[in-house]
Amino acid sequence: MSEIFQKGDVVEGIVTGVQPYGAFVSISDDVQGLVHISEVKNGFVKDITDHVQQGDKVKVKIIEVKDDDNKYALSIRALEDEEKQPKNENVIADKEGEHGFSTLEVKLKEWIKQSE
Repeated sequence: MSEIFQKGDVVEGIVTGVQPYGAFVSISDDVQGLVHISEVKNGFVKDITDHVQQGDKVKVKIIEVKDDDNKYALSIRALEDEEKQPKNENVIADKEGEHGFSTLEVKLKEWIKQSE
């Protein structure tokens, strides 16, 4: 009997294949999903093989499950985003991140780091 996974679950898996558009990750004997190149990390990813290789163990978040064809959309980036979330939920600027927006101050530091 296979495990049942749901949107939002965080699981470990093994990269079973890498294509220019994403990485296939096996999260159980019966379930495989795709980490699209845009879900590998924040920022631009030119070559996915700079970040994941076949055989790598990765922690992923299930961001979508299509029950009709049993396809799983996975994200490594979503876990990176969660780690950056401040613990204090009472700060107004932090609440903007829940809707996909970040303050310029936060993004500027990230952009400077990426450019180095």
